Formats: sequence, structure tokens, C-alpha cells
Amino acid sequence: MKWVRVCQNRTCKKQGAVKVLAAFKANVVSEVTVTSSSCLGQCGNGPMVLILPEMVWYSHVSPQEVPLVVKQHLYGDEY
Repeated sequence: MKWVRVCQNRTCKKQGAVKVLAAFKANVVSEVTVTSSSCLGQCGNGPMVLILPEMVWYSHVSPQEVPLVVKQHLYGDEY
């Protein structure tokens, strides 16, 4: 099981995190749980995404990049 945490704190929201969260929810299947997160401590690098259990961080994520992250990391285990 994998988890995707998308920061929804103030700075990340201003940088488009709401759309990033929606894009992840639209692009994953049942083996992956997508949730919002409070601040991930990387303000200024957002929108921030954390993939667990691997502890892989993605910064400056745009909604357009989400399908590639899902394909390569969540389905293909590349990171």
C-alpha cells in the first residue's frame, strides 16, 4: 500500500496545491491512498507531495505533472 500526501497549508495552496490534490485523486487506483496534509515543512517549494512508505518528496508539483508521477512512481516503482 502506498500513500500520497499533498500539502494543503497556506503557502502550498497559494501555489496550486488544491488542483494537485484533485489531479492525484483523479489519477490513482485503490492500492494508493491520496490525502491532504498539513504543512510538510517545505514552504517555498510547494506544492509539496510526499509518497509513503518510501519517503519520496516531490516539490513544485503541477497538476500537469501528476499523471507522470503516478505512472512512473506509483505504478512503475521508479523514483
